[in-house]
Amino acid sequence: MEQITQEAVANGANISLWHLVMQASWIVKFVMLGLFLASVWSWAIIIEKFFTFRREHSANDRFEQAFWSGQSLEDLYHQMSRNENNGLATIFVAAMQEWKRSQGAAMRAGFAGVQKRIEKVMDVAIQKEMSGLESRLLFLATTGSAGPFIGLFGTVWGIMVAFQGIANSGQTNLAVVAPGIAEALFATAIGLVAAIPATIFYNMYSADASRVSNRLENFADEFSAIISRQLDERA
Repeated sequence: MEQITQEAVANGANISLWHLVMQASWIVKFVMLGLFLASVWSWAIIIEKFFTFRREHSANDRFEQAFWSGQSLEDLYHQMSRNENNGLATIFVAAMQEWKRSQGAAMRAGFAGVQKRIEKVMDVAIQKEMSGLESRLLFLATTGSAGPFIGLFGTVWGIMVAFQGIANSGQTNLAVVAPGIAEALFATAIGLVAAIPATIFYNMYSADASRVSNRLENFADEFSAIISRQLDERA
């Protein structure tokens, strides 16, 4: 009995993270590697989206301040068209470009179709902007939902291998059982490490994207009303 306890303690001392990975079966190693790479890529997306949404909110705040400052739309257009824009500025520049392209035809054929074309251009600009903001968020959602199950698959497979080893050795003491079970459970741990941050930040960035989308659509409606008033005055 004392000898078994000593073996268990000695074996337990060797159960480090690297030891667990190296002693696992090749299928469990493959699962661990996949989850580790998914976790690294998820964190890369998380960090990139943090700065992307931060720039987006900052750019939208600056544009709204300039837009409602009272300067003319022409001056604001020339100012914004010289810079690389995103968010509200992109929608504004796209609408003004369509407005300038349509002025000549509108003078000859009337202003009936100008309003619809400008609204369509703004809708397309909003879709492009949101497509850029929401890109790669699906990977976070997939990692958050599938990560624990992939880790659980690795755990189940590892436990099966551990039980086969126990059956082959004919021993059921702690020194034999503990390493195999620890290797198996480590796959689930990696799955949770990959899934938890991915789920948290996916939900956070999805809410941010929804707020940005509402802000863009509200501005498009307001600017469409401004264009409509100007068209009515010219007509």
